[in-house]
Amino acid sequence: MTPVMAATGGSGRSTVADLLAERMATAGADTVVLDTAPRLSSPWPSWTVGQQTGGLAALPPDRPLTRSQVRRAAAVRSDAGTPGWQVLTDGRDWHSPPLALPHAPAAWLQLAAVGGWQCVVADTPHPVSHDILESRCAGRIGRTRSWCELSYAVPVLCASATAGGVQALQQAVMALHADGMPLQRTVVVLTAQTDGRLPAVVRAGATMLSARAAAVVHLPYDPHIRTHGLRTVSRLRARTRQAAGLLCQEVLAAAGASWGTPLPDAPRPAPLAVVPPS
Repeated sequence: MTPVMAATGGSGRSTVADLLAERMATAGADTVVLDTAPRLSSPWPSWTVGQQTGGLAALPPDRPLTRSQVRRAAAVRSDAGTPGWQVLTDGRDWHSPPLALPHAPAAWLQLAAVGGWQCVVADTPHPVSHDILESRCAGRIGRTRSWCELSYAVPVLCASATAGGVQALQQAVMALHADGMPLQRTVVVLTAQTDGRLPAVVRAGATMLSARAAAVVHLPYDPHIRTHGLRTVSRLRARTRQAAGLLCQEVLAAAGASWGTPLPDAPRPAPLAVVPPS
């Protein structure tokens, strides 16, 4: 399980989730992306447009689900020369009534477990720092902790490679550290907003973060992503693909350092007993 999180919007979170899923699929893992954001604030419906799969709306939350049902509901992301990976998103028309998506990360993990995927990448919309502070003040477990405490979770924390992005990231890391979150298996991704050398404040922030996190990965600027999004992965720059490959390696290395290689089998939800009709 790899929850992709950020302190603020505009951090390249969905882009990072998609690139990581593509690399995981290329490495041979049966991979799915869980789109946990509301439909109209998410890019995933447009990246999977035209597939009549049913999506999340085809999975009733109050009934038992089978693996084939969950698999059929997932869209396929693929491009020339790359293996396909799947996406569970709400692909209905924009004017459809909003779905009541679950907030509990365990519910999303259970859904992925029913689908039987090996690698699960969760694109999460909540602001990390605010969630940690709010949950602490309310005396409850927040979504950030819930994602981090799932079986074999390697969190990925994204930020834009700007002064403001690094400042928000540093605040998030301080909040994670103060709350006892697993920074030793958290991978940080800094997404460049322009071509050229990173600002000095970003390089200094990356140096500081590398001492606390499992790894810091730089995702370079790619004009194709800025212009067209991720509809065609094959047109990405070679260095973008290299950075995505490095991110995949660091996530797997963090998992291996925490739980060993190969990873033990993750727990699976117990099947419901079949109740005969009365």
